[in-house]
Amino acid sequence: MMSTNDNNSPSDELPTLLTDIRACRLCAGHLPQPPRPVVHASSAARILIIGQAPGIKAHDSATPWNDASGDKLRSWLAVSRAQFYSPVFAHLPMALCFPGYKNGADAPPPKICAPTWHAKVINLLEPALILHIGRYSQQYYLPEYRTLTDAVKATTAAPNRRYVLPHPSGRNNRWQARNPWFETHALALIKQSVQLALAADAPPHV
Repeated sequence: MMSTNDNNSPSDELPTLLTDIRACRLCAGHLPQPPRPVVHASSAARILIIGQAPGIKAHDSATPWNDASGDKLRSWLAVSRAQFYSPVFAHLPMALCFPGYKNGADAPPPKICAPTWHAKVINLLEPALILHIGRYSQQYYLPEYRTLTDAVKATTAAPNRRYVLPHPSGRNNRWQARNPWFETHALALIKQSVQLALAADAPPHV
């Protein structure tokens, strides 16, 4: 696995770590497809997106959020596809491989990925903004909130460096309809924070 040197900078260590992650086979016997970890990160990243898990289209293309949910997420953030896949964005899902389906929807992310890899990646980044997409990311990183709705409301109540968003799947259209404040208030705040992060010359540590 990864070997480190005290004289190495994060920009030196990160490529080696990403190579180790993409070679990970911890869940090989429990996945419906051969393991194909999907993670994008650069030392230049200013915005870190921690989502759920790659869907089948992301798995097939090795490109995070490469589906209709990704189109919706990009519209929520008011960024272009080119911006979204530039080094300014880092993508680190709770599960790095496509977990298959359960009850007609994507299966929950296996619980081994985040404890194994997340801290190692995040410690090498300096994001100005972290976006937690969906309840699995929220429950892991912000468990103090009883529900996803509580977490979205609390983190978008004022400008912040860490926001929780619902998953942009069409399955959550009903949630959006029940919570119109998300579109009228929360998204405006998130878009503003994204633009500030993109414009930052030297993003602070989170």
